[in-house]
Amino acid sequence: MFGATSLKVFAGSSHPELGELIAKRIGVPLSPSECTENGCGETVVRINESVREADVYIVNSGCASADGKVSVNTALMELCIMIHACKIASAKRITAVIPLYPYARQDRKDKGRAPISAKLVANMIQQSGCDHVITMDLHASQIQGFFDVPVDKTKLDVSEVVIVSPDAGGAKSTIHRTKLTPA
Repeated sequence: MFGATSLKVFAGSSHPELGELIAKRIGVPLSPSECTENGCGETVVRINESVREADVYIVNSGCASADGKVSVNTALMELCIMIHACKIASAKRITAVIPLYPYARQDRKDKGRAPISAKLVANMIQQSGCDHVITMDLHASQIQGFFDVPVDKTKLDVSEVVIVSPDAGGAKSTIHRTKLTPA
């Protein structure tokens, strides 16, 4: 298939099951990769197949893994390193699939000398070589403006889903956006 672009889906270690489900849903195998830590505590990523001229999707959430072995910061570094590894391996296009955007709640200066960490994360993802971002439920829509690459916010079909929120503000926002009746 000369000239055809192949599709590759990789998953970081925050939620590899999600990467597997996405790959299965679109009918491709999950591409092999390894995310480990070296003796110094640094994140080490290995992309175990060619991505040359491929359309690459990297799935890694911006939250800690369910078992607590992967922190938010580790998941973010894995994502950036995986993007960079694919970029320097000549991937045609790289899309980051980030169901929960890390540091989304730090989207504005609420005090003097406070960082806008959500903007820093956007810069990190872009500088790593990302061409497109797919995410869900950004804390604030303004985060899309932190990027110079396309950002797509997906919506969730909540007809048969239980939604939990870490705080009252998030619960109100979810109820408003989904037009649900609070339990």
